[in-house]
Amino acid sequence: MAARATTTRAKNAAATKEQTTFSEHTPHGRLTAQRGLFSGPSPVVPKDLYVEVLEGEATRKRDSVALEESSTVSANTYFGRFPASYWQRWTTVREVRVELVVTGSGRLAVRASDVEGEPRTVAAQDVENAELTVVTFDLKIDKFFDGGALWLHLETEAGQRLTVERVRWSVEPPEKVRPTAVTICTMNRADDCLANLRALADDLTSLDTLDAIYVADQGTDRVDSREGFPQVAKDLGEKLHYINQPNLGGAGGFTRGLFEVAGHTATEHANVLFMDDDVLLEPDLIVRMTAFSNRAANPVIVGGQMLNLLHPHQLHVGAEYARLNTLEPGLPVKHSLTTADLLGVDEETGKPNRQERRLDAGYNGWWSCLIPYEVVKAIGYPLPFFFQWDDAEYSYRARGHGFPTVTLPGAGVWHADFFWKDWDEWHRYFNLRNSIITAALHSDFNLVLLCRVLTAQLVRYLLGMQYGLSHTLIKAIEDFLEGPEVLRDGGVAAMQEIRELRSHYPETKRHDATAVPGIASNDIGIINTAPRPTLQRLVLIKRVVDRLRGRSRFSLGAIPLDEAHWWHVGLFETAVVTDASQEGVRVRKYDRDRMFKLAKHGLRVINRLRKEGRAVQAQYRRALPELTSRENWKRLYKL
Repeated sequence: MAARATTTRAKNAAATKEQTTFSEHTPHGRLTAQRGLFSGPSPVVPKDLYVEVLEGEATRKRDSVALEESSTVSANTYFGRFPASYWQRWTTVREVRVELVVTGSGRLAVRASDVEGEPRTVAAQDVENAELTVVTFDLKIDKFFDGGALWLHLETEAGQRLTVERVRWSVEPPEKVRPTAVTICTMNRADDCLANLRALADDLTSLDTLDAIYVADQGTDRVDSREGFPQVAKDLGEKLHYINQPNLGGAGGFTRGLFEVAGHTATEHANVLFMDDDVLLEPDLIVRMTAFSNRAANPVIVGGQMLNLLHPHQLHVGAEYARLNTLEPGLPVKHSLTTADLLGVDEETGKPNRQERRLDAGYNGWWSCLIPYEVVKAIGYPLPFFFQWDDAEYSYRARGHGFPTVTLPGAGVWHADFFWKDWDEWHRYFNLRNSIITAALHSDFNLVLLCRVLTAQLVRYLLGMQYGLSHTLIKAIEDFLEGPEVLRDGGVAAMQEIRELRSHYPETKRHDATAVPGIASNDIGIINTAPRPTLQRLVLIKRVVDRLRGRSRFSLGAIPLDEAHWWHVGLFETAVVTDASQEGVRVRKYDRDRMFKLAKHGLRVINRLRKEGRAVQAQYRRALPELTSRENWKRLYKL
């Protein structure tokens, strides 16, 4: 790989204030692809995610790193790497420039990796007694197709000290720069949403491709009620568009940004970036995703990655897909890192956990996801799903029209760990119903297989004494069979109905572990599970027979969350199971009559699905254009 290095004096240029135009901008110089940052947006974020001190000592600040003598610092980290493989595959860029301002003496180098993670030095320069000197390296993006990245590597020897600051990775701009509008959907998380608005306002001078910020507030505890909101609104100025609207779930909140941007006259080449309200935001995510989209060879959906908020060094997944016919979302693609310690090493290879191999994603979660307006123009708006599977459905619909999804490494936000959210909640209804609709729209919809999957889920829920969850599954199938009319109100009635339905099932409620109704706290001892059965089908039959006969091995016991398997819970008369939040417990009690009633009801509904599913599938496919139209969303927004 050829590289050119140049050195000049640093100059401070005033940031050019952009207005909300929703049209393409004339570029002002090179396009920043990402900034070189050396610490995170919050003290809870490990600095090693940005730059690692391999030897000696170094002081890491947000925009600078200062090396003491005999020190080595590497940006071969999650946020420090430039994802060259993705740029080579998906964009027209074939050269990237990294520019840094240096003071002092030492060695500056750029290193690269390949698909196996083997490092090589592609450019290097020694500096002596520099004083705010700009050093640039022009680097070819030509040997990364299957995988690999670029990063900075800094060294000092005895008697040398070196400070590096204002690092920028940049590429040649397009003729016109596409603007980006951020859309934040929020409901009764006013403090979280305000914190993210504050983060954007504090970094606004670096976000020169950010044209607008839409906040779709669907809650009763409104963001604009907070003391700090007027100042944030003043700082963001014309970029902030605060909208209060009816609660139409995540789908309705995110779609509002698409709807508003499309309401302007010159939006053919705009981007809309969806972002959750409760994330810990790395503002550089906007820089990275917008630049990537601007130089993409063809319009693509650009997804950001999720890091676990309670474990900020963990990557949730490198890239994921959904197995539609079996209703399985969130499956890691082959070679993907999954719940990976980004500061650790791979147990098999002994190498650091870095995503070297380029991955093709099926879809991307809407914790951060950039959608070019060309996609909206071609396929319409999201379905009014209210909640769950809206992101997967939209990506798979886009893929059917030639718009793939690219999950971009290094573009990450911290989001609440999914492991800490209990599966047995009201939103499971939307997960099930919407997954069946998505399968009907975008798969071969193998009804024999689908009914087998749903029957297995129902049996396991009943054995686990999750009667409310069983009824939730049944209700989801019934509402799918109602056809597209169930989506006409955007899911408002369904949300109210499922919450009311589940309120009649005691095991759906969480209790303090020391105040479980009707059970003395001291009487609840932990009973651990046996290993996973090797002959699961035989064990399943045995548990079903025991339940039918009303036989239980244990009358009462506590079960940790990670041991609450159907084959273990099915041995109890009463099981006190830890809630996924770790903030309480749920009490599951065997109810033979309820079990029989739900089993009969469920099997009848699943049999209906087998018989009627193909006709209902045709109804959803016919209704898709109208449901995803601007006119439908205008009606839902009551505009």
